[in-house]
Amino acid sequence: MTRQERAKQFCPFDAMKGLQEALRDREERFLRVDKHDVSDEAAERNSAVLAVLRKGMRVRIDGYIDFHEVTLIAAVTEFEPAFRYLSADGRRIPFDDIYSIRIIEK
Repeated sequence: MTRQERAKQFCPFDAMKGLQEALRDREERFLRVDKHDVSDEAAERNSAVLAVLRKGMRVRIDGYIDFHEVTLIAAVTEFEPAFRYLSADGRRIPFDDIYSIRIIEK
């Protein structure tokens, strides 16, 4: 028996194929939260920051992304004020989903 053939007998066996994936999906759905409203003061602060924001700036965003409240620190890769969204860390974030935004580096 070759070494590879012997190694095959010790490979992990998944008797319930897909169970781990189904459990991860269920856990993700269970951990989802509802989006809360942004106060008028916070919306004004966000508007002031978005008015000076440019592509390449590093920002800290507290917002609602993919059904979760997230804090994201990343560089802005795309900024589209006409379409009311920005992209950072490979995520497209609508302005309405931003609870607060701060510029860290220009």
